[in-house]
Amino acid sequence: MPPAGLDNLKHIVVLMMENRSFDHMLGALTAQDNRIDGVTNNFSNPDMNGDPIVEQPLAEFQSQLDPDPDHHFPGVDLQIFGGVPPGPGRVANMQGFVKSYYQQQQNVAQSHKIMYYFPSKKLPVLTGLATQFAVFNGWFASIPGPTICNRAFAHYGTSFGQVGMNIFEWKGPYLSIYQRVLLAGRTAKIYYYDGPSSTMEIVNILNNQPKIFGTFDQFLKDCNKGELPDYSFVEPNYNDHDGDSEAEAASDQHPDHHVQHGEIFINKVYNAIFSNEELWKTTALLIVYDEHGGIYDHVKPPDCVADDDAFVAGPDKTETGASFAFDRLGVRVPAVLVSPWVPKNTVIPGPYQRNGRTFDHASIPATVMKFILKDFDPNTLSPANRQKFLAQSKREQAAGTFLDLLSDNRQPDGDLPSFEVQ
Repeated sequence: MPPAGLDNLKHIVVLMMENRSFDHMLGALTAQDNRIDGVTNNFSNPDMNGDPIVEQPLAEFQSQLDPDPDHHFPGVDLQIFGGVPPGPGRVANMQGFVKSYYQQQQNVAQSHKIMYYFPSKKLPVLTGLATQFAVFNGWFASIPGPTICNRAFAHYGTSFGQVGMNIFEWKGPYLSIYQRVLLAGRTAKIYYYDGPSSTMEIVNILNNQPKIFGTFDQFLKDCNKGELPDYSFVEPNYNDHDGDSEAEAASDQHPDHHVQHGEIFINKVYNAIFSNEELWKTTALLIVYDEHGGIYDHVKPPDCVADDDAFVAGPDKTETGASFAFDRLGVRVPAVLVSPWVPKNTVIPGPYQRNGRTFDHASIPATVMKFILKDFDPNTLSPANRQKFLAQSKREQAAGTFLDLLSDNRQPDGDLPSFEVQ
């Protein structure tokens, strides 16, 4: 028998934020729970003078990481490998973050800020949800690169050989998870804040725009009415708009957008689900970040199952003088699973810890296929649609899923957090 939490599950909601590393956002939690693999003051990076720069709790909400740290493939390669060129036997050392940020402005003092992290009290929503529910020590970006290719893994289980920010159209064997959900007669929706949305730049998903897309205002209304689809993907506001209100400010937390506006947005999503009692007890909310944004994290990205041979990226795409087989993950990012059926203070160990587990964005479609679509009989589809429905990339097939974290015992609503973000 599945646990009661899984037996009651009707909705999976994913909120994907932007460009922050685990150490930067959640690393301070190690001080209150040593099971969390965060900041210990044992980690440093050399600056351009060779001086070791340690992590410090000096991160600010805005105006600190300007210019934007490099998070494209060559920059991330430098961050992970410390400048050792591609070649046999190269080992990740996480020693190139300060050097990488120095290249943005040639300012030694500014380059040190890439090692700053937030004290827990400055991020009450994210850290509060992480400690009340489940935090992942081992959730990594799907590739060591930027937004669009990483978000593609969340939607398709692959980026079709893309490692950069090119808008792409792929007519290959794999459907988006939304298309697969619809083929199975279930419901799925991407709730976007406004037009300039990262996901909307992926042309394939737009083919089903009337069925798949809705606004964030619609998300709030659907939560209120208890009419969320089986699977929802929520996007924050990526751009500041004219006006002074909080509603007009970018809430994605991408540097140099104000981090606190992102806290308010996360809280809105959480409260929209929590405020509907029936929805709350039947929903699992995953809060995760698309990639690290060039900001320091100390955990070395592990190797992974290589993606399909057809998707190997050549030197012209990686810009590092070497091809990339999608056989190692990107830098670690914050990830939190919220559900009343998740035992309080759950910490999922990472790949270098005892009983460790590894997750990346391909875990999202893999989880939807395993849990939402587990009872669907693909033999009811036409042969062509059945083949499309069952096709999964090698990375998605190998990805870890996470709803086994739901338990038999529901946390009392009276014990759950509420937040006032100033």
